[in-house]
Amino acid sequence: MLCSQHLAHSASVFSTTTGGRWVLLQESIGISAMHIQVLKNNKIIIFDRTDFGASNLSLPDGNCGYIDETVRPKDCTAHSVLYDIASNSFRPLTILTNTWCSSGAVDPNGTLIQAGGDKKGERVIRSFTPCDDNSCDWVEFSAPLLSRRWYASSQILPDGRIIIVGGRRVFTYEFYPKNFKIRDNIFLHFLVKTKDPQEENNLYPFLHLLPDGNLFIFANNRSILLDYTRNKVIKEYPVLPYGARNFPCTGSSVLLPLQLNRGTDMAELPQAEVMICGGSKPGSYVKAYMEHVYDEASRTCGRLKVTDPKPNWSMELMPTPRVMNDMLLLPTGAVIIINGATNGSAGWNDAVNPVFHPFLYLPEENPAQRFVVLNPSNIPRMYHSTAALLPDGRILVGGSNPHPTYNFTAYPYRTELSLEAFYPPYLDPLYVHLKPSILGGVDRGNGVVQGHVHSDIRVDALPFRFGDIGGDDDAVV
Repeated sequence: MLCSQHLAHSASVFSTTTGGRWVLLQESIGISAMHIQVLKNNKIIIFDRTDFGASNLSLPDGNCGYIDETVRPKDCTAHSVLYDIASNSFRPLTILTNTWCSSGAVDPNGTLIQAGGDKKGERVIRSFTPCDDNSCDWVEFSAPLLSRRWYASSQILPDGRIIIVGGRRVFTYEFYPKNFKIRDNIFLHFLVKTKDPQEENNLYPFLHLLPDGNLFIFANNRSILLDYTRNKVIKEYPVLPYGARNFPCTGSSVLLPLQLNRGTDMAELPQAEVMICGGSKPGSYVKAYMEHVYDEASRTCGRLKVTDPKPNWSMELMPTPRVMNDMLLLPTGAVIIINGATNGSAGWNDAVNPVFHPFLYLPEENPAQRFVVLNPSNIPRMYHSTAALLPDGRILVGGSNPHPTYNFTAYPYRTELSLEAFYPPYLDPLYVHLKPSILGGVDRGNGVVQGHVHSDIRVDALPFRFGDIGGDDDAVV
């Protein structure tokens, strides 16, 4: 959890005169950005599947990998890159096991731990530790996972372990690193109850670690509070209406900023509120895949105060329907909803009508004024696209490939290898005088950064860690 300051001015001040702007960073990085993770040294690791054949980026020095599940067993192309934010440059990385629909989290040392995937990658753990030169690359550990983890979700825990929940036709959770004295593959009946016939709709469950240390888990249209230390479900929440929210009827979720300075008891834990937006009707995937009929996606968002004794969903409407959207918290405490389509579901060619406009959501405004439509991109970002918040406040956007292989001539939605940056309204020069500045007193002991900030601020806690401010596993896959 990172304590952050955002302006006491309403976040709406940034949206009244400007709608943000888009900049094309790279026309092609050689791979489609299925997953993105921001690292602690101002670098970003980006990766795609490995099983579809050659990418458009060669491995260095004529190196080749041997991937016996790919269409080309000898593969001399890269399926991962390391992007340098400061120089707007990238270099290829080597990854051999299939990362398709894997999940990841950053450990306390800043190492990315990527779990699972498809086929021979389904039980693999991969790690990437950032370095200051070009020596670092992926390290892959074959089969340390107890279950196949394809479409699972990962979350860092307070003790430094990572919990890995679910997966396709897998109804358990486990932890990494392993305590080999304990077989920790724990059955979770909630994952059985939330699985729809034919299309599942509970894959990539949403995970949010709450201030009391328990884990909020949402799948399909239902949610629970899990005490993973005792392997006990301690609360079941009301059903979220108006459709399914997880893969393939994919929506997205954020834990809204935790307000630390509201109330008189400083020892009292802050309230926690989850927001979930988008998705589609159950059956949308089957109709799109089998009949090429594309149901309208959901326009609804639900907010749930998960720490309330008797919580209930509060429903709101987005400006348009949206499926396969990404949601990110911004430094102002606002939420950006970006990428996706208005019709269909996730899957190969299973969606139409991309949404080019990001939506800005202002959680503390009056309900009628919470959504602001921002300026559009001109690049469709649908299946296998993602977005991440950069340390400088921009939004990195990449990927989109609705095809089983790379296809650059497909119409209307080709494979997309480009990277864009969206500059939210708060980065407009008009607001430079409102930007907080750190005046000194920085102490990095115990993993906490402390300092004195000059601005008209309110102290909130934004629910992300250093190095974990991206959306690699909010990616729509």
